[in-house]
Amino acid sequence: MERVVITGLGAITPLGNSVAEFWDGLKNGRNGIGPLTKFDGEAINVHVAGEVRDFEAKKVMDRKLAKRMDPFSQYGVAAALEAVKDSEIDMDEIDADRMGVIVGSGIGGLNAMQDQIIKMHEKGLDRVAPFFVPMAIGNMVAGNISIATGAKGPNLSIVTACASGNNSIGEAYRNIKHGYADIMLAGGAEASINEIGMSGFAALNALSTNEDPNAASTPFDKNRHGFVMGEGAGVLVLESLSSALKRKAKIYAEITGYGATGDSFHMTAPSPDGSGAARAMKQAIKESGIEAADIGYINAHGTSTPANDSSETEAIKLALGDEAAASVAVSSTKSMTGHLLGGAGAIEAIASIKALQEGILPPTINLSTPDEACDLDYVSNQPREKAIQYALNNSLGFGGHNAVTCFKKWEDKE
Repeated sequence: MERVVITGLGAITPLGNSVAEFWDGLKNGRNGIGPLTKFDGEAINVHVAGEVRDFEAKKVMDRKLAKRMDPFSQYGVAAALEAVKDSEIDMDEIDADRMGVIVGSGIGGLNAMQDQIIKMHEKGLDRVAPFFVPMAIGNMVAGNISIATGAKGPNLSIVTACASGNNSIGEAYRNIKHGYADIMLAGGAEASINEIGMSGFAALNALSTNEDPNAASTPFDKNRHGFVMGEGAGVLVLESLSSALKRKAKIYAEITGYGATGDSFHMTAPSPDGSGAARAMKQAIKESGIEAADIGYINAHGTSTPANDSSETEAIKLALGDEAAASVAVSSTKSMTGHLLGGAGAIEAIASIKALQEGILPPTINLSTPDEACDLDYVSNQPREKAIQYALNNSLGFGGHNAVTCFKKWEDKE
């Protein structure tokens, strides 16, 4: 069994288009949510979003290839290229057949789907763009990352709704742990801030209708009423410890455990008692070989919906036990980024890793009214300095998908 470490990070987010900008925003409690600018959401009473800003694909990748990608693929490729650069991988020095990609998306090329269906309806069947299919299908974020980086090992896309990014990291971890690869690029990407994406979630009454960007995403607050749509991507370089040591790579953290379960309850609602998510947390803790009390921080799924936040609170108590749950620090960085759907678990893994590395826990901003159903320590409104050894990253998706990864602080003496 190989130990698996993190040697590179990349991110495109509402808080900035690099890991440095993203983490600086998180650790300072900065809100990346702003007015919805990509279309007029008045008809569905949606006014804010976590939009990616000032992103130009042609500045980070081949212009011709970028034109043949939906934004979700562009975001994923950009994040992957940052992660590879950060890891200082020399493709001439490694075995490309042992370097793979597992990057998922909850929905895939929704902008391409919307645009080309409208074009087909208005102009005819023969006017659909030649590259519509490779722009739309969800696996192309992993395919395009493989093409852009030269990775020739396992190449997969996982679709588990809002758990996609975290499941991708967990499955990449297992690929390395069990010897199928030495290096994996893993994470998630999403670009669903458009008319059909937002209207669909609005029809489910899932989105926040608040017009104030500073009061719209309010995880664990008593007055929460819906999530804020975000977009972007996160990609991590996972590497066997032996490979990382051989090439003298810097190491951010170690991934020590992974849990994946199903609620078997409802299409969109989590199990109210949190049992499915709790089992995933217990699996990640058990594989890590630690006790519940060793967990110092949990980056919660924390969507700001009434059902999610109360059930996740129950899940944490069920997984850790009342005593450990009462002392663990929990926060939802979706309060600052909105919900990136399939990309959420990936950028939140980065947040967890940076919290371990720097000893700074990002806050849950906009939390002003306590809820008796959400009674844990949510690192309310202000970042907190705290040295921690282990962190859990929770992701929960429509369909009852639960994915949890466990990360350990890296000490150079190891």
